[in-house]
Amino acid sequence: MKRFKTLLLLAIPVLALYTTGCKPKGASGAAATGNAAKAYVAPGKYDEFYNFVSGGFSGQMSVYGLPSGRLFRVIPVFSVDPEKGWGYSEETKPMLMTSNGFVPWDDLHHISFSQTNGEIDGRWSFGNANNTPRVARIDNKTFRTAEILELPNSAGNHSSPFITENSEYLVAGTRFSVPVGDNQDVPIASYKQNFKGTISFVSIGKEGDLDIAFQLLLPGVNFDLSRAGKGPSHGWFFFSCYNSEQANTLLEVNASQRDKDFILAVNWKKAEEYLKAGKGVKQQVRYAHNKWDEKTHTAKHEIRTEVTVLDPAILKDICYFIPCPKSPHGCDTDPTGEYIVGSGKLAAVIPVFSFTKIQKAIADKKYDGDFGGIPVINYEAALHGEVQKPGLGPLHTEFDANGNAYTSFFVSSEIVKWNVKELKVLDRVPTYYSIGHLSVPGGDTRKPFGKYVVAYNKITKDRYLPTGPELTQSAQIYDISGDKMELILDFPTIGEPHYAGSMPASLIKDKSQKIYKIDENNHPYVAKGEKEAKVVREGNKVHVYMTSIRSHFAPDNIEGVKVGDEVYFHVTNLEQDWDVPHGFAVKGALNAELLIMPGETSTLKWVPEKVGVYPIYCTDFCSALHQEMQGYVRVSPAGSNVPLTFSLGKQGAPEAEAAKK
Repeated sequence: MKRFKTLLLLAIPVLALYTTGCKPKGASGAAATGNAAKAYVAPGKYDEFYNFVSGGFSGQMSVYGLPSGRLFRVIPVFSVDPEKGWGYSEETKPMLMTSNGFVPWDDLHHISFSQTNGEIDGRWSFGNANNTPRVARIDNKTFRTAEILELPNSAGNHSSPFITENSEYLVAGTRFSVPVGDNQDVPIASYKQNFKGTISFVSIGKEGDLDIAFQLLLPGVNFDLSRAGKGPSHGWFFFSCYNSEQANTLLEVNASQRDKDFILAVNWKKAEEYLKAGKGVKQQVRYAHNKWDEKTHTAKHEIRTEVTVLDPAILKDICYFIPCPKSPHGCDTDPTGEYIVGSGKLAAVIPVFSFTKIQKAIADKKYDGDFGGIPVINYEAALHGEVQKPGLGPLHTEFDANGNAYTSFFVSSEIVKWNVKELKVLDRVPTYYSIGHLSVPGGDTRKPFGKYVVAYNKITKDRYLPTGPELTQSAQIYDISGDKMELILDFPTIGEPHYAGSMPASLIKDKSQKIYKIDENNHPYVAKGEKEAKVVREGNKVHVYMTSIRSHFAPDNIEGVKVGDEVYFHVTNLEQDWDVPHGFAVKGALNAELLIMPGETSTLKWVPEKVGVYPIYCTDFCSALHQEMQGYVRVSPAGSNVPLTFSLGKQGAPEAEAAKK
């Protein structure tokens, strides 16, 4: 009964917000104080930061400018996107293949960036897929997904993707512990005996090239969030984990019984030593690796079949548990690498651990027993101190360059600023409402850029025009350049934003890809000029080598296609001018249209089911004569003898060129 009362007390502030119109005490708009001018970016001027935001249940990643809040790009990652043909074109379909087949929709929660010396370097962004456990690498030159790797022995890939300070590894922990190994048909009630958690260490090559270096086999708990060590704590990783009760039903009650759960400290340098010594166990599994080729404009899908597993209960000195109150969500390392902040969702304090004290506790073996064969470090021995009465429902913490931390509080709907060394609360501001994550540009690195903290909120009851049963999610920008946080803007977001990251525009802007050079296009069905446009039949497959340029397709009239043929429109955009994409669609196709960038080739597959003449047209406005950018495909009965012909600019079929056999 006591724990039910505790949960009820935590819920009361939320109910109070709802019953008072969701207006936290002291709430005031940015416009009321004149701070909105700080978010204004004049037409023709650039934002200072790119803000990469997870799309949550949309499976996508979106890019906004800071401080303007303007939406610049939606990057399709784990879900199909008809605007860009992602998952619809033949070239991109392999990117969404998994060991379970084609998965058209997933859930992207967290963002990370590649780093050098603990600082954002601008090369790549990374995202995670929760449902079918995967991680993705996005090329910041093209703002496209370049690689996706599935994670075996994992379920609910929430604790992901987190990056070491020289991009040696991307690290991912499983949310749901599951049976691992040969015998997976076990009773759910045998959770404590048969369920295991895993952490995957994914190596990152110099050109990207994701590969699972090794996995750690751990007790059956739920991993939530994580941060790499830096500076003195380089070589370590820190994970929050909950459900130390190892419950398997009604977790909101049964996984909230203990006063403390854990932070898991991982010595990955020690794990590397065991790996090099051949101490890992090879395990047969199936998982997908998908990679985009910029030269051929085509993705390659392959299935891999082996991972190496290390067991820290047997191989000592890799992992240590540190008690952390209670049901922790965030686990964040400050810019110095000395302090690790835990955020217990049901705790009334914020614990801050010292890396120096953790090392001394390990050396002195100040343990309070073990959990699943992993030593449990004494709480006080590892603790730097606790922030007292900071707020209700702490979730996630980021940092500025001045020794301060910023923590989101879901229940009390606020951001709280506090000093890391002194553990004193300095300021607090309301959010609108039920903030989840927050983000300071560079706030998870050795070099925070500061200036702003952005709140990503779950509820927006009175902020925007109503849109039926569901309202838009929202973000809010606060100026943190002074002693007090000041709201300067709020704006709606797509999907359900969870975590986000921001980097200076200067890291990307001048390196951004503008066109694909036609001469470097190695797509197997490229037509590098209209003279190479043609139509070729291979049995029941018809390949259309098509070009597009303002404002026509070549060819634009095709005859001799038959019902049941597999028709592949390989469309090459001949433009070599920045920001002149072309679209392509055919009436009746069970598919989205294509969006083809300058110099790129993309393929739409169409299987006509009925006799008729079908229009084709450009779907992306490209010139004053965009409406004239169209053509026709004639589809005849399956047994027809109509010859396969094509033409451009010739009136009537008799003058049409015969298609090559």
